Amino acid sequence: MTSCYKNGTEAMGKSQYEKAVFCFSKAITLRPEQTQLHVSQGEAYLQLCDFQSAAACYKRACLLEPRAFSARLAFIYHLQGQCLFDRGLFEEALEAFSKAAEVKPGCKAYEVKRLACLTAAGHHSDCLKLVNNLMVSDGPTSDLYIMRAGLHKLLNQTSQCYQDVKSALLLNPTCPQAGALRLQLQEASEKARQKAVDLTLTGRLSEALCMINIALDNSPQNARLYLFRGILYRRLKDFTAAIEDLVQAVELSDEEEKEVRGQAKTSDETDGNDSLQDEAQFQLVLTYNDFAVQCFSRGLYAESTLLLNKAIDEEKSQAGLYLNRGDCFFKQGEWCFALADYQQAEEMMRPDDPAVRLRLAVLHNTLGSFRFQDGKFKEAADKFSLAIKYNPTASQYYENRSKASRKLLNLKSARQDVICMLILDPSNEELAPMLMNLFPGQSISDVLSSTEGQVVRAQLMDTIHAYSSNQQRLSEKLQKMTLTNENTTSQSEEPSETGTELKLCANQQEMQITVRSLLQVLTGKCIKCKAI
Repeated sequence: MTSCYKNGTEAMGKSQYEKAVFCFSKAITLRPEQTQLHVSQGEAYLQLCDFQSAAACYKRACLLEPRAFSARLAFIYHLQGQCLFDRGLFEEALEAFSKAAEVKPGCKAYEVKRLACLTAAGHHSDCLKLVNNLMVSDGPTSDLYIMRAGLHKLLNQTSQCYQDVKSALLLNPTCPQAGALRLQLQEASEKARQKAVDLTLTGRLSEALCMINIALDNSPQNARLYLFRGILYRRLKDFTAAIEDLVQAVELSDEEEKEVRGQAKTSDETDGNDSLQDEAQFQLVLTYNDFAVQCFSRGLYAESTLLLNKAIDEEKSQAGLYLNRGDCFFKQGEWCFALADYQQAEEMMRPDDPAVRLRLAVLHNTLGSFRFQDGKFKEAADKFSLAIKYNPTASQYYENRSKASRKLLNLKSARQDVICMLILDPSNEELAPMLMNLFPGQSISDVLSSTEGQVVRAQLMDTIHAYSSNQQRLSEKLQKMTLTNENTTSQSEEPSETGTELKLCANQQEMQITVRSLLQVLTGKCIKCKAI
């Protein structure tokens, strides 16, 4: 055995490695328990670049003397892995580096080599897990954040990539890799945003939404992008998603404003943030309102009221919000609340605006009908007079006031209202009995041609002419109080320029239909059951 070992050592000195392997093998056959023999043979194999055999020799040595040669065995695996990596055999190299890391745990060099193999082999998910483990065991560093950000980017996990770049810059603000990656994300975000703008301008809102999602993935802290997407969601009538985005836009713009103030930026930058926050808050109000209008159209009046409460909490200067909430209260029979909201809207709008006048007329007529039912004829007559004041063209209001005046024995007023009925609605079935009571023995032509009839006609025509003129003048304004037509293509760059008007629960045409139907219902319930 001694001579075999001596011959092997001499062969190693003469670089006769194959002979050395042979000699050490004979010595190991005679004395397999000798650790040094396995080590020497392993070194001979290593010189022959037979890493597999060298590792086997050192593994046997480690079995004889545990942990004595772990570092050398790990180094052999490392050499094997590096050779395989250089040959492009990444899977085999990964196995070798993994063995090295197993033999010598905690060595960062081996972990980095494993990461390189996983990346080169396209196993990005496994690579990401390894980086996460490193961050848990060793703690986060800017380099690890950058490495993980690159992996997220390869896996199309753009939002996570952004967060890692942000974390890397917090740890190392001058990190060039982080700065370059952030610039790439910003450019990708802007490119997607511009595509979304172009698609929005052509009315392809669903496709625009897909592009703005990509923009947000690349820049998830951009308040303007949340505002953009919130408006798109509103126009697509996905109001819940729109509210979430617009609330996020308000919060982010508020954070940006605080940062700007803390850094003492220019007044232009401060004004820009204020403008963004104001726009986001206004779009939030519009979304609450549109959502409320949708609920109203489906008969969900309580839900609509709650949404309008939120809208009014955000913006108390929009008369349309009070009109809409008043409509909700009206539908729920909350007459006093409806009246309060209509009157609030009246104070904020032009006094001759038909949107509020029609509503107040219907509501006062409704309240008058209930007063009449309760036998409070004076109060009923006053309410009917208010209804006529707001809408002098409705024959039903004159009929109701005439009956209330008759109960109060105010025959002159009752007669004048019947004359107005003859002019406005000569086919009214109630006219015959009322004429018999108030104009006994006179025909319709007699009543209308009389001095009293001519005076009443002149007064009524003057009143209606003034009312009609106001309605004509304001009809365009009322039409604008509906949302911008979705079929109209905006020429602005951002979608925030479209749909900035409040939508009413009932527009002018719908309100007139509602007026007629309500008058019929209320008349049947409250007035015509009372004989005169």
